[in-house]
Amino acid sequence: MDEKLDARRTHYFMQVMSRGSVRGAAEVLDMDPSAVSRAIAALERDCGIALFERRGRGVVPTDAGHILARYIKRQQDIQESFFSEIDSLRKAERGHIDLVLGEGFVELMFERVLPGYWRSHPEVTLDIDVARTSEIVQRIVDDRAYIGLVFQPPNDARLRTHYSRPEPIRAIVREDHPLTQLRRPLLLTDLADYPGASMQEGFGVRQHIQAAEISEQVRLRNVLTTSSFKALWQFAAAGIGYALTPPIAVTADMRTQRLASLPLANPILNQGSLHVLSRAGRHVSPAARELLDHIVRGIGATAAPATDTVE
Repeated sequence: MDEKLDARRTHYFMQVMSRGSVRGAAEVLDMDPSAVSRAIAALERDCGIALFERRGRGVVPTDAGHILARYIKRQQDIQESFFSEIDSLRKAERGHIDLVLGEGFVELMFERVLPGYWRSHPEVTLDIDVARTSEIVQRIVDDRAYIGLVFQPPNDARLRTHYSRPEPIRAIVREDHPLTQLRRPLLLTDLADYPGASMQEGFGVRQHIQAAEISEQVRLRNVLTTSSFKALWQFAAAGIGYALTPPIAVTADMRTQRLASLPLANPILNQGSLHVLSRAGRHVSPAARELLDHIVRGIGATAAPATDTVE
């Protein structure tokens, strides 16, 4: 099969699969769509089976197409591993790393990780994408990102955790909010009478909160759902109500606000943890390994707040 698979055609094939259409792949490749189409047809003749089927204005891979894509990715991993090991022997400091993380980790990365990393690896380039938990996991599994930082990912054998740390969900309110007078871990029933804010579906934080609601048979009144952790803090700082979020998501501009971080009694909300991930079995390049070490040290240096007040 290796002798039949033309590298140029397989490259075009992966672009069509990624873009979902011949025309989309042609735009990325800066080619005429008919040339891409001919290359795919030739590849299908080499394989002796259809690799795509038309769906609307685009195409989707057949079962054979999925098998070929997995084969190509395995070959790419082998090649990447070879060159990474050669680079390690040469002590090369160049490279590119794709990261995907939750918004709550962005400020931590720039405060505690990236300045030191770039001082020692000035030639390495990074691409940082912000996404929700489900998207982060999918990008890691699909090899579209090297490293992921996420709150409470699902149990998945395809994921490798390089570091994890407990990170409880707290109720964030302004210091003059009535909930601060209870002086004990809060039940969800304590929150039920007040407007709340939470992350949208697809975030690990939201999934924990929903599980806690079921366990206490309480339905919280969320007047705001958002994909932005910063929006949660601003909601609380404005005095509108409470926000449920891990303390890791606090940003520098929010530390100047008069906010309180109140513990919650429900054990589900205290079982969350943050994770630094990569795909299990994927070779980690020397540059990425160094970045992982910097991330672990940076996150390890930040502890969850020991008091109820955000400083």
